Amino acid sequence: MNWNPPPEIKSERLCLRALTNKDVDSLFTIFSNPEVMRYWSTPPLADREAAIALLKEIQDDTERCVIIKWGMARLTDNLVIGTTTLFNINPDSGRAEIGYALARQHWGNGYMDEALQALIKYAFQVLHFRRLEADVDPRNLHSIRTLERLGFQREGFLRERWCVSGEVQDTLFYGLLSREWEATIAG
Repeated sequence: MNWNPPPEIKSERLCLRALTNKDVDSLFTIFSNPEVMRYWSTPPLADREAAIALLKEIQDDTERCVIIKWGMARLTDNLVIGTTTLFNINPDSGRAEIGYALARQHWGNGYMDEALQALIKYAFQVLHFRRLEADVDPRNLHSIRTLERLGFQREGFLRERWCVSGEVQDTLFYGLLSREWEATIAG
């Protein structure tokens, strides 16, 4: 599989697209915010240089076909307001994990549901994955509701899975099967 660069995926208000050097400030806005990063597996970015390093890491991982990370750009102005990611991709088993982040000022507008619906459709209908997975901190009620709205099923509880900035965190593990998603959209 080769997805370098990631294909553009359009929805009603968004374009999931490759991240470029022009998106560094957006990445910094998203990933430096303590509220956005509260339940992430890494601490907030400290400065713009860290955002430049993050973009380089994303581009390197994309080139090596380790991840597919899109910027969530608004169609109205091409501004990246979040990211969606497929990672831990296992084509032989037909599965991947999803990750996502949205700039704080855009919470509550339905952007994440819209972006993840487009991502799920791409993963199941284009990449022909059989399964998508997500792990989420049990305290992250917004993310849990998002996953459950999209049809993900809670499959497990992993105790003390992460340690971020000295804080040990548990994880809820969620899964979505292609056949379940197909039944939902058909029905």
